[in-house]
Amino acid sequence: MKKQTALILSVLACLSFLISSCGKIETKEIENENSHDNVEFIPKSKPAGSEAKYKISLEMDEKGKFRVNSTSKIKNISTDHWKELVFYFIPNIFTKPNSPQLATPSYVSIKSIKVDGEKVKFNLEKDTLKIKLGQELKPNHEVIVNVQYDFTLPKKGLRFTANEKNYFLAQWYPMIATYRDHKWNKEDYRMRGETYHTAFSDFEIQYKLSNNLTIISSSDDDTYPSGKSGILVGKDIKDFYIALLKEPNVVEKKIGNITIRVFGVDDRKDLHKDIMKLAIDALTYFQDTIGPYPHKQLDIILDELGMEYPGVVTANSIYRGTPVDEDSLKSMVIHEIAHQWFYGVISNDPYHDAWLDEGLANFASRLFYAQYQGEEITVNEEMYKDFPLPVNLSLDEYSLKEQSTYIYGKSQEMLWKVFQENKAEQQAENFLGEYYENYKFKEIDTNEFIRFLKNYLNLNNDSYFEGWIKLEK
Repeated sequence: MKKQTALILSVLACLSFLISSCGKIETKEIENENSHDNVEFIPKSKPAGSEAKYKISLEMDEKGKFRVNSTSKIKNISTDHWKELVFYFIPNIFTKPNSPQLATPSYVSIKSIKVDGEKVKFNLEKDTLKIKLGQELKPNHEVIVNVQYDFTLPKKGLRFTANEKNYFLAQWYPMIATYRDHKWNKEDYRMRGETYHTAFSDFEIQYKLSNNLTIISSSDDDTYPSGKSGILVGKDIKDFYIALLKEPNVVEKKIGNITIRVFGVDDRKDLHKDIMKLAIDALTYFQDTIGPYPHKQLDIILDELGMEYPGVVTANSIYRGTPVDEDSLKSMVIHEIAHQWFYGVISNDPYHDAWLDEGLANFASRLFYAQYQGEEITVNEEMYKDFPLPVNLSLDEYSLKEQSTYIYGKSQEMLWKVFQENKAEQQAENFLGEYYENYKFKEIDTNEFIRFLKNYLNLNNDSYFEGWIKLEK
């Protein structure tokens, strides 16, 4: 952010509260035992509407130009007939026409698009790729979509970016949108927040690199040091991330059947080791408290924007700001690891329900720090007295300055207050475990989360959510 006050709010909401206000869970006696275990609860997840399997080849030349041949099998699992397909194509956002402020924008050129082997008409506007279908796609039917294109990465992009030595490929391929309420669930791209929403999908990526780079990805199949070519596979993941690093410092340890790797792009080797120790403690806690980690590798890249991807987290800065201090960096890493459960396993629409992954990731991180630092968790409502809006509005309903304060900060603060007011602090960890068991590899929205929470805490009305949650009637 440009303004100092906005930066303070963002850091406070996203990071600093994890250390300053977290601690040991109170050991109050539960006066009224909740009866949720005696009530049959049937979870109701949100259908994706679309289903995809991706098979993609990725080649990189010596000048940093990428050539992609993306083949996706798209299935209509809605009740409607489709006349077109809608994809996110985020590389196009960073081209000169769409990001004129970038000194080095991306280059994108679509060479061909085919559906079931036949060339089709398409329209690309910003990050929205619409493909016309020659015949309507009926429910439970599928088509094969092939997109061939070239691209380069911009410098100072957002997630999809490059610097002098390293390349970060986030949302680099055509991603089919979800489909609901008789329309494609595709919103306009925003530079703050995650404005893309995809369903769980399977991936096979065949890559070929001309440079001596280390490949880090959402697959459990990549190794260090990596070869110049190979095949990467991902199953049941939200998207497929790739980073290409030049001579990183690597710390690697195995915990049970999970390999944790910390990739540092600077010489602070002691910090990299500290991050590894913290990551081991956090991964162990989250697995014991929430449920199994869904991958065999956890890769932590200490560079770029703090962000989560399946099996990978990046941490260094907040949007295009300067690198954060070491304590904030550690908090950022913990938050992004927590996202492997809240986003990576339990899905939500990050445009319309961003608090469900950001707030829950902060909530879980807060519980971790409670045990890790051994201090009492307190509620500080005063911090949010000047932020009266609900936490579950769509991103476009917040100002860019206030967005993070609501979805990261106020959301987890008020959720903890609900547990305190029901003398259920001791049950917060069990709550996360049951939440995971009910909704793993499913999508949830705010109304369903509140329905589950009310059942868990045996709440009879919505009074605990007044002023911070907007519920649909």
